[in-house]
Amino acid sequence: MDNILADIDAIGRIDAVPSILEVVCRTTGMGFSAVARVTDDKWIACAVRDEINFGLKPGGELQLETTICNEIRQSGNEVVIDHVAEDPNFAAHHTPAMYGFQSYISMPIFRKSGEFFGTLCAIDPKPARLNNPETIKMFKLMADLIAFHLNVLDQLDHSASKLLEEQQTAELREQFIAILGHDLRNPVGAVLNVAQLLLRMPLDDRTKRLANILQDASYRMKALIDNILDFARGRLGDGIKLQLSDSEPVEQILGQVVDELRLIWPDRQIETNFNLDANVRCDAKRIAQMASNLVGNALSYSEDGSAVVMNVDSCNNEFKISVSNAGKQIPENIKSKLFQPFSRGEVAPNQQGLGLGLYISSEIAKAHGGKLQVNSEEHLTTFTFAMTVNKEVSKAI
Repeated sequence: MDNILADIDAIGRIDAVPSILEVVCRTTGMGFSAVARVTDDKWIACAVRDEINFGLKPGGELQLETTICNEIRQSGNEVVIDHVAEDPNFAAHHTPAMYGFQSYISMPIFRKSGEFFGTLCAIDPKPARLNNPETIKMFKLMADLIAFHLNVLDQLDHSASKLLEEQQTAELREQFIAILGHDLRNPVGAVLNVAQLLLRMPLDDRTKRLANILQDASYRMKALIDNILDFARGRLGDGIKLQLSDSEPVEQILGQVVDELRLIWPDRQIETNFNLDANVRCDAKRIAQMASNLVGNALSYSEDGSAVVMNVDSCNNEFKISVSNAGKQIPENIKSKLFQPFSRGEVAPNQQGLGLGLYISSEIAKAHGGKLQVNSEEHLTTFTFAMTVNKEVSKAI
């Protein structure tokens, strides 16, 4: 029983679960959705969204033999029913008759080890259109997302326990970051797929807003993961690789970076000025990563209502990117540490991050044979990257 209580607590610690259950109900039109822990002898609700007064709450239990989830546990396959009364396999089944539903969908959740955890399920007394590729794919992605979070919580708990026993906390932190960063790549792709799938469906305004939030969060997570992995490679691996080319559409790629940031910060103004008169031999994706970090940092630390300005020039054998924002002057004691890992300025409640963005940006600048500098005055802060365009650069940090 202690393990089941721990599983209920784990689902409760996953911030995305309430949003997942709400999206399930709104996209399917069903009134009840839940995440259930299913064992050899128990069916326990871990999280619930109940709009039809089904009466089940987190921690509530159903007799296992009365649920279809028991059959899913045995087969490992999802069950999808549009209309019980018209379904030859379930029209006479005891479960719909006992609980009074006509539509049903349940997707198995498996831990990373392959162990069956439970199900993501939904029911409603009315028929619903569920047995289609879009809905089934959405449920599978969400079940995978829940499984991913459970795995991350297991890793966090395991790592926290080890950190208490180890004296070399700095080394363990770097190892943990490396493992966590790699494990996050695929799930972020799943999150983004869910958001994009939802946005292609006919949604009401509230659900569309939730899907946009999910998509925007995915972009932020991707940027954080990139920084984590780059930091881990620099400290533990073989460095950050550069793929150099003198034919990359630098202006177009940087323009895409700005467009993405405008989606994430719809209420802020980003001004761009491009003056590219010469080809730039560089790794355009790394330059874009650096620009994204610099502009994102400027948006986070600038005054509301002010514009962030990015100037990009390539002339006189020099390639330069400068990003300026209005805001408080950076104190000297903080400015001297800005390009160190895990270093951050004064953090407001809405400013999130690990303090790796400027460090990674500085390392990208060094790899290109250039330099990243900051100048901060009373009302204006400017980060400037400059490199010689005809100079051979290193291939790795």
